[in-house]
Amino acid sequence: MQKIDQKYIYSVVKKALLEDLLPNGDLTTNLVVKKNKIINAKIIAKQNGIISGLDFCKTAFKLIGKETTFNKKIKDGSRIKKNSVIAEIKAKTKTILIAERTALNFLNHASGISTLTHKYVKKVGNKSKICCTRKTTPNLRLLEKYAVKKGGGYNHRYNLSDEILIKENHINSSSNLKILILKAIKTKKKITVEIENINQLKKVLGLKFHRILFDNMSLKNLKKCLNLCNNKYETEYSGNANLKNIKKISSTGINRISVGSITHSSHSFDSSLLI
Repeated sequence: MQKIDQKYIYSVVKKALLEDLLPNGDLTTNLVVKKNKIINAKIIAKQNGIISGLDFCKTAFKLIGKETTFNKKIKDGSRIKKNSVIAEIKAKTKTILIAERTALNFLNHASGISTLTHKYVKKVGNKSKICCTRKTTPNLRLLEKYAVKKGGGYNHRYNLSDEILIKENHINSSSNLKILILKAIKTKKKITVEIENINQLKKVLGLKFHRILFDNMSLKNLKKCLNLCNNKYETEYSGNANLKNIKKISSTGINRISVGSITHSSHSFDSSLLI
């Protein structure tokens, strides 16, 4: 997976700021008389959770005003309690007013993902890995997968070129699943094969690939499939996993559980900036 570096952060945050400022800048802040006065502000957590995205938040202020001093009071991946200070900022009034919403949008979005991921991780303990999917916001995948890791989760493949994942539609588009897998093996890439039923599993057992993904399977059938696998493959479950059923799914002995909702349906973390 790509690494998050300052170049990536700068690029993503700059686009977000331009989205807010083009074509005429911040019309409201331009009315403030003492907009060049150096002031102090704090970002306060309004709920308990896991913080991430602080460097994106910091960069939003820095891109607007080079004079900005951004003091993190907590690290990405750390737990925070309601009413605690996340960061302190010292900058010109106009810098804080212009950058505030973009900065908090990044912080709250990433922290919301980390917080939800952590809830899933707590439910399963060390029994199964909680994994994200490619169900991410376009152009924000790297940030969102980073936030999953900071919440204690694991990343699935980053994109289509990382690994081979043979899913239902690939199987339906091919005349023979076994031949498809044998072709995949020749690429020497990591291979995951999606399985929907026991008969389909029996057709692929014995072929040398890495992981079997059981899709939308009942827990009864999932247990039968895991027994047939006999620990010869890494195993994964996907399909409608939620906070209510995740513990039962994990108790089957599955190695990994894919949870698309941790990126596509997480609630934004609640924080606010106070001058």
